[in-house]
Amino acid sequence: MNETLLKVEGVSKKFCRCLKRSLWYGMQDVSSELLGRRHGGNGELRLDEFWAVKDVNFELKRGECLGLIGHNGAGKTTLLRMINGLIKPDQGRIEASGKMGALIALGAGFNPILTGRENIYVNASVLGLCKRDIDEKIDEIIDFAELGEFIDSPVQSYSSGMVVRLGFAVAIKTQPDVLLLDEVLAVGDISFQVKCFNALSYFRDRGTAFVLVSHNMHQISRFADRVLYLNKGQVVKLDNVDSCIKKYHQDLEMLEPLIENGFTCWDKSIGSGKVTFIAGKFLNSRGEEVVDILAGDGVTLVVDYQVMGKIPRDPSLDILIRDQDGVLFQGTNNDAGQPFGEIPDKGSFHVHFPFLPVNVNWLDFFFCLLDKNTCEVYDWKRHFRLNIKGRDTHIGRLHIPVQWDVKQMFPLEHQ
Repeated sequence: MNETLLKVEGVSKKFCRCLKRSLWYGMQDVSSELLGRRHGGNGELRLDEFWAVKDVNFELKRGECLGLIGHNGAGKTTLLRMINGLIKPDQGRIEASGKMGALIALGAGFNPILTGRENIYVNASVLGLCKRDIDEKIDEIIDFAELGEFIDSPVQSYSSGMVVRLGFAVAIKTQPDVLLLDEVLAVGDISFQVKCFNALSYFRDRGTAFVLVSHNMHQISRFADRVLYLNKGQVVKLDNVDSCIKKYHQDLEMLEPLIENGFTCWDKSIGSGKVTFIAGKFLNSRGEEVVDILAGDGVTLVVDYQVMGKIPRDPSLDILIRDQDGVLFQGTNNDAGQPFGEIPDKGSFHVHFPFLPVNVNWLDFFFCLLDKNTCEVYDWKRHFRLNIKGRDTHIGRLHIPVQWDVKQMFPLEHQ
């Protein structure tokens, strides 16, 4: 398992923002190569050029999964395209051994006019299988893709989820030594995603290496052995999974807009405006205003409001709570607990959470006030953030209190 299947050394790629200049630069580069000059020139950027990927280095060993994370436009897909040989790096080199498989773009490599079955033969042939091998595997591929009678329909009639099923089935059943996955599993349904990750685990145990691009940090945490974090084409961090994800989340927080009265400046009021949320804050158990709590502690959400127009009595305050990955933790409203009746023209809503059993980086609160009969929204605020400090004694998404004990087991008396 120590065999190195992929080595990326000093790889860089530049693009041009201007189409006309890009065509001209392309002609210059082709001419330079024909004259024996190095592709990519001396590494200097010409007018309107930028580095999509800059000086990336890593190795991938047999049976290893490298998670590739970063914001949109960070250079992740460009890097995968260079590894797969679709585009040529301007600097550096890529050494790959063994058979390479890739799912980089939805539907890439499929002829929309051909049927699913015909596309299996075409794609598997490209991946290096002969017709005899494809004949032996085609039933497995069709069964894994779960396309049923649609396997003999043109691919252009497939949904995006069906295309993902077919592409993944072909890629995984041809047993590549290295498989590149670029966010393709975000399209399939949950049951198929589970099936895919079970298949990835199976083939990784048998030596297949993976590069997995995902914005889902739970997928990265579950499957990756190491993580490469890219930002604007450059390596921010190449390290263990937890430290890279932590750095990624820290950088996300730095991108957050300024806060005024507890609300984000860009979060303009959404609704009729008959009631306006003025300010928001969190209070701990001692009534002190806080921006973070320990996992498992309680907190009170206080939202100041002002009535700006005539509204019916007993409005509904709806609250959604999501974590940093957008996973919904809870949705509730006051109808489940305490109807408000007629509210004062100016006041505060107090929502007490005695216990928040979460072990995540932060929670975002979404809340709106509406007429529960007509569903008219008066005001709505998003991304009201509460930071959570994890406890070293727990891992995972939940903080569930545990009591430990040991008791002596007495032997049964024989009659």
